[in-house]
Amino acid sequence: MIFWNSFLNSMKLPNKQAMFQLNRVGLDIAIFYILILLLIVSIPSLVDRLTDADGFGSDINLIFTLIYFFIFYYLPLTVIVFAIISITAYLGKLISKILKRKLHYSLLWKMTAFTITIPFLLYTILAFLFSVTDIYLLFAFIYSFGLLCRMIFIYPKRRIRS
Repeated sequence: MIFWNSFLNSMKLPNKQAMFQLNRVGLDIAIFYILILLLIVSIPSLVDRLTDADGFGSDINLIFTLIYFFIFYYLPLTVIVFAIISITAYLGKLISKILKRKLHYSLLWKMTAFTITIPFLLYTILAFLFSVTDIYLLFAFIYSFGLLCRMIFIYPKRRIRS
């Protein structure tokens, strides 16, 4: 149920109420949410791999194909996505310092993780219909970063103590 609520709230971002609901979600739930989302994103590539009769390894067993897919596609994809989320959250931290907002890196990381929902689901749908190029990843990064910047503006400025 918490994953479904996280999904619904991440679809509503940068809505202020949805953003504050997602802030209450634990970081462990956010990480599992990303892993589930990456599993969904991997489905078109897995289907393509299983239906390719002429490609490399097309004559191996189904179990070995799944293991190969997990080791050489899903795990590197997970590492890359986590690295990009971390870099984007770090850039968000720099922007929040410039704008004098009181935001911690862990909160920015979690919010960045939820901003990737729409680009990833759109990629999954498009990958079933068309061949999606790598330039889509640049647009997804720009979308997530722009959404993160909009969310940073919602948070209050730091109070200067005298």
